[in-house]
Amino acid sequence: MSRRKEPPAQAASPCTVTVCRGCCCGTDKVPGVDHRAQLATLKARLAPVARIRAVNCLDACEQANVIVVQPSSAGRAAGGRPVWLGLVNDPDATDDIAAWVRAGGPGPAAQPEILDLYRFAPSRRVQRSLED
Repeated sequence: MSRRKEPPAQAASPCTVTVCRGCCCGTDKVPGVDHRAQLATLKARLAPVARIRAVNCLDACEQANVIVVQPSSAGRAAGGRPVWLGLVNDPDATDDIAAWVRAGGPGPAAQPEILDLYRFAPSRRVQRSLED
């Protein structure tokens, strides 16, 4: 009797919040913003529920500071897709992003309308670079 092996169960993945900290984001090019505090706030508020990563450059420099919220595995199953947010240079915007991700992020939780002010669509080439 041949037994068919079940594929290994995939662990549920949380939301991923990618924070650009390259040539323009997180630098003096955007004065008056405490870039370290922004990243620290996201890490402190989201560490239990999301993966936070700082990357060198997302190649959307005209939108500095850029944050991308990628859905959890459950969020993808619910139809959530990555959300690109630009010009995130206000602590209130950082708070709004953190609250949304804590509520479930793309898919499970409705995006707060205030974040429409920051949402933008990067080029396909730039989108692919984040997925690689």
